[in-house]
Amino acid sequence: MKGTAQLALNKTGVKMKVQLPKGIAKYFAADRADPDAVADCFTENGVVVDESHTYTGREAIKGWKASATARYKYTSKPIASEKQGGKIVVTSRLTGDFPGSPVDLRYSFELDGDRIAALEITS
Repeated sequence: MKGTAQLALNKTGVKMKVQLPKGIAKYFAADRADPDAVADCFTENGVVVDESHTYTGREAIKGWKASATARYKYTSKPIASEKQGGKIVVTSRLTGDFPGSPVDLRYSFELDGDRIAALEITS
């Protein structure tokens, strides 16, 4: 699995590299950009499940990202990655202007080539 290493901090604050597949690394980079860049990381019929809501297709995903960006200002730093069956689960630390910040969230990705077919975000 080809990937991109991202510099992250482990729980004790020590710098470490988290190896991410290309499509997932693109997602975390796009998350700092705009809703179009995030939506482009997904397959045409990609699915996101976040905060008990499901968003299907790039237009819905673009709307989800636009809404989240309008409500909160945050940064997301991957701190761990592991394979679980057919999924890649990335733990990322979100820090921002939302209640409970910072928080570690689990991003469960299913890939289709270099694009994301499904993403579920949980705490």
